[in-house]
Parts: sequence; structure tokens; C-alpha cells
Amino acid sequence: MTSRIYYTDPYCRRFEASVTKTFVHDSRPAALLDRTAFYPTSGGQPFDTGKLFEAGRADRERRGPFASAIDVIDTIDVDDDVVHVLSAAVTEGASVCGEIDWARRFDHMQQHTGQHILSAAFDRLFENRTVSFHMGSDVSSIDLQREVSWEHIARAEGEANRIISENREVAIRFVTSEHAAVLPLRKEPSREGTLRLIEVKHFDLSACGGTHVSRTGEIGSLVVAAAEKFKGGARVTFACGARAVRAYQSLRDAVSGSVRLLSVLPRELPSAIERMQAETKDLRRTLKRFQEALAAHEAARLIAASDVGSGAAVVIVGALDAWDANGLKAIATHIVAQANAAVALFSTASPHPVVIARSPGMLLDATAVLGDLVASFGGRGGGKADLAQGGGLVGNLSDIMRVVRQLLERGPLSLS
Repeated sequence: MTSRIYYTDPYCRRFEASVTKTFVHDSRPAALLDRTAFYPTSGGQPFDTGKLFEAGRADRERRGPFASAIDVIDTIDVDDDVVHVLSAAVTEGASVCGEIDWARRFDHMQQHTGQHILSAAFDRLFENRTVSFHMGSDVSSIDLQREVSWEHIARAEGEANRIISENREVAIRFVTSEHAAVLPLRKEPSREGTLRLIEVKHFDLSACGGTHVSRTGEIGSLVVAAAEKFKGGARVTFACGARAVRAYQSLRDAVSGSVRLLSVLPRELPSAIERMQAETKDLRRTLKRFQEALAAHEAARLIAASDVGSGAAVVIVGALDAWDANGLKAIATHIVAQANAAVALFSTASPHPVVIARSPGMLLDATAVLGDLVASFGGRGGGKADLAQGGGLVGNLSDIMRVVRQLLERGPLSLS
């Protein structure tokens, strides 16, 4: 069983221990220590990293009797032990000095304590319980039982920052599960036996094995970055401390760039974006009308350029500049409505989109022709017997057009 220093002293950055066992974990060297300050992934909080220094080398002025640094790259909770996954092997029975990556640890302490306070704020103000917590590398999130409005989020965020600014004590204590049953815990504990409680003075009391700051002021600040509906409740994303500053800086840069591009004040951004969206919709409608008119004109040009006899079936294969798949489809649709034709139209842009169509009554399967093209030149697509479209065709466009003409001419072009 590993003695866990972080349970009572989360501020311990350096410690001495003995290696009780060495082994391989997922193809990496690993070790158990008789005691450790390294926190393993648990309860939504990620693992600690750092270094182990094994005894027996020089550099005594800097490290004392310890040298030979080995990276701790993962820390895993396995039953009653903490597994340290290492960059190199250590000697079983050796004395080592462990050193925590303090910047990573303190960041986790800020986020985890901030989570307790934010969860307590939602619980106290709105009786909206936290069902799970996840700490990411940039932001963290809590999942609430019920959906939540932005008005409620703002109130909970404000309450959390009030508790942070008051620099309240955050205490650790241990109690039996029987004693815990009569305490005002925010959430019923999931285990029995001796429980470790984290108490934010006069605000929150929760069973938790994670690492936390000793006073709320060390969190700095807490900001809610986003919220969304999630599994019948809500997922609220937040950041504390230096993460909150980075989140603000990112938002500031995005707003400043948008303000500069749109030539509006920050408070005018929502209405400016709404106005641009309306203008874009109008432009799309106008563009669609022009594209339809131009498609009809292009279809007439291609029909005129082909040898269309009276009632005779004709094959039309063309490559067009500056037309997307929707435009090609519009042109092809016009052609097969006006002439007894089998049509294959391509965009000159590579990889090439293609539309294949045929007039009503023709015994030609456009999807089969497309399938043969895809088999030869790559890409993908689908459709129906009278109209199919695809994209991603790669190769010399002249070769592709030659092949599709052969496929269309080979098919039964007579009227059924």
C-alpha cells in the first residue's frame, strides 16, 4: 500500500521514498514507492508528472545524495497503490527523491477547488446538482442535473467569485462514513470507511480525494466559458486562475479582430453579425436566381453545339470552368429536359466533380456509369438511375471525359 502524501499535504513538492517494486506497465518501466506525493488520475482530475532522482551519482551540491533524473510520465491509481510510469527504469529497493511538476499541480489545485465552489453555487442557489466533473488541459467542465439559463450561470459565476475574493479557508479533514452521514455534505459519498472531506469554510463540504488550495484566494478568478445542453441536463465549461486569464485574452483577441474587420464597437458586434447573416441570405437567393438563368443559357449552348437530330439520342460531355456540383446539376437537368440526351458534365477544378444525367425513357443507369468512373479514377458519389453526381475524381480530365463518353455511347441510348 502506497502512503499518499497529497492527502494531507497537497503543497508537498519534493519527498524521499523507497522503491518497493519495479515492473513494466504498457511497455513502459514502472515502479511502486512506499510513499508518494504524485497524484494519480482520479475523480475528474488528471495525474501529476515530475521526476524521480535515484541515489548514487554526483551532483550532490544541487541534489544532495540524489541524482540521475528519471521522468514520471504518468501516475495511475491501482487498488491501494500508486503506479509511477517512468521514462527509464529505477532499481528496486533504491532510495529516491520525487519532485512534482509544481506548475501543473498548482493549476490542477486551482481548477479542482474552483469546481467545488462553482458546483456548490449552483446547488445553493438553484438546487442544481453536479453529477460529474472533467478537467481538461485548457478548460474544465461540470455536468448539471438540469438545464440552466445564462441568467442562472451568471449568478452562480458571481457567487463563486465572491467566495474566491473573500479568501476563505479550505480545510482537509478525515471522518468515518457514520460521522459523514450526519454532516451536511453537498453530495452523498460513493464509498464507505474513512472519508476525506474538503471544506470551503461556511460554503461547501464534500468528500474528495483530489488536491486543493488552502485558501480560495489562491484560485484567482473563475470564468464560465460556455454552456450547452447535455444528456437532459447541462454541461458548463469554466476556467480558473491562469486559465481564466488565457480565456479572457483569447476572447479579447477574437473580439478585437472582429471589431477591426467590421468597423463597429464591441457592443455592436451581435447586431452587425446578424445584419451580415441577413445580407448573406439575400445574396445567396440572388446568386441562385442568376445561376439558374445562366444554367439555362449554358444548357442551350451545349445542346446547340451537339448534333441533335429530330428525336435522336445524343451524348453530351463537357468540362466547365467555375461551376460547382450544384451548378453542373442545374445545367444537366435543363439539357435532359429539352433534348433526348445522356449527359456527363465536369468541373475543370481538380479533383473533379461530375454530374451524369439522362432524359426520361432512356435505358441508361447514371449510377452505374458513375460507379465505373469512380472505379477508374477514384472519388465517390451516388444518386438514381436518371441522375447521379460524384466528386473527387483524379486524373487527366481529357482521359476521364473520353472514358465517360465511351460508357455513355456503349449504353442503350434508344427510347424505351
